[in-house]
Amino acid sequence: AYSVGHWLREVAPLLDRPLVIVGGTGLNFNALTRGLAEVPDVPTSVRAEADARRTVEGHEGLLSELDAASAARIDRQNPVRVQRAWEVLRATGRGLASWQDDTPPPLLPLTRVEALVLVPEVDWLNARIGLRFAGMLKDGALDEARANLADWRPDRPSSRAIGGPELIAHLRGETSLSEATEAATLATRQYAKRQRTWFRSNMTGWHQIFLP
Repeated sequence: AYSVGHWLREVAPLLDRPLVIVGGTGLNFNALTRGLAEVPDVPTSVRAEADARRTVEGHEGLLSELDAASAARIDRQNPVRVQRAWEVLRATGRGLASWQDDTPPPLLPLTRVEALVLVPEVDWLNARIGLRFAGMLKDGALDEARANLADWRPDRPSSRAIGGPELIAHLRGETSLSEATEAATLATRQYAKRQRTWFRSNMTGWHQIFLP
C-alpha cells in the first residue's frame, strides 16, 4: 500500500526548490510539517487478524484493548485509525502514542512555509458533494460497483470507500438507487464534517481562508 511514509520519501528530494503542495490528506501535511513517527511495518498476519475481528466485532473491541495514551490521542470514531493503533500495539508491544512521542524532526517545519487551509461555506460544500456523487454515477460508478459485485469483500480496505458499500447494497436488491445515492451522499457529508473538525484540532498553526 502507498503510505504517508512513501509520500514523504518522494517529496523529500523536491524540497530544495519553491513548491506549491496541495491536496492530499491532513495526515500527509502533518507528517510533512510536524514529522512522522518511524513505526515498524505491521506483519500481514496481524493486519489479517485485525480485519477479521473488526468485521465481526466492529472497531469497538479493538478500541477497548488499546493503551490509554493511544486511545486518548486517536480519533476513536474512526475505525481505520483505531485498527491502525491496535495493529501497532499488537505487532510491537508498544503503543502508537509512544512511537509518536519519538517522532523525528519534520522535513518542512511550518516556520519555513506559508500554510493555508481553505474553509468553504458548509451549505455550498454539501451541495457540491451531492453534485459530485451524481457525476460519479453518470461516469460509470454503478458499472464499476457491478464489476466488483461477485468478488466483493467488506473487510478489504478498498471496500470501505464511500459509495462502494451503498452501491453494492443496491445491486444486491437491498436498497433502491435513490436510497443508495442518499446514503452515500450523507456519508460523504459526514466525512467532510470530520475533516473540518480534524483541521480545527490538528492544523492550528495554519492560516484559515474562509471561502464564500
